[in-house]
Amino acid sequence: MPSVYDLKTRFQKLLRPLVGGMARAGVRPNHLTVGALVGSVAVGASVLLASHRPLWLLGLPVWLLMRMALNALDGMLAREHEMVTRLGGVLNEMGDVLSDLALYLPLAAVRPGAAWVVVAFALGAVLTEMSGVLGQALGARRHYEGPMGKSDRALLVGLLAVVAVAWPRSLAAWEWVLGAAAILSAVTCWNRLRAALAELLAREGA
Repeated sequence: MPSVYDLKTRFQKLLRPLVGGMARAGVRPNHLTVGALVGSVAVGASVLLASHRPLWLLGLPVWLLMRMALNALDGMLAREHEMVTRLGGVLNEMGDVLSDLALYLPLAAVRPGAAWVVVAFALGAVLTEMSGVLGQALGARRHYEGPMGKSDRALLVGLLAVVAVAWPRSLAAWEWVLGAAAILSAVTCWNRLRAALAELLAREGA
């Protein structure tokens, strides 16, 4: 199924000129990974203020784009400059999950009526990432199938934030939108697990 992740290659091309300079400056992939997590916690904390000052929500789309850039840069830096480490792999996967929780759970404070849906959406974020890694743990590759992967969640939440600031009444639709996103997260888990199992079965049959 289509996903914003399909645009990753183009996004990386835009960022590639930065990678060499970072390597020469001594920047390590783990610096970017930890920075993305710290930034996500800070922005998530600021979202708690949006229940009284909606303009704080505008920090979400800005940071989500920056976080995507940091996530892309840390991987490129690791692969292209021989900085791949086991610690980096652990930080990358855990950092993604913790960042998602830090950014998305505070949305419940903005729209208390959608609290249970926000929790379901955040839980879906954790499960989709776990589903992607599970195939790798079993010997397959890391899977990124959609339709509600990390990039898709970022785009959705960023749009919700912008629309909410421009049109506060749109908050009433969050239950439905995030509920649909939670369902799509379940579909994503299914797609990733099915793809991983199919890959493993194909290898066994080869």
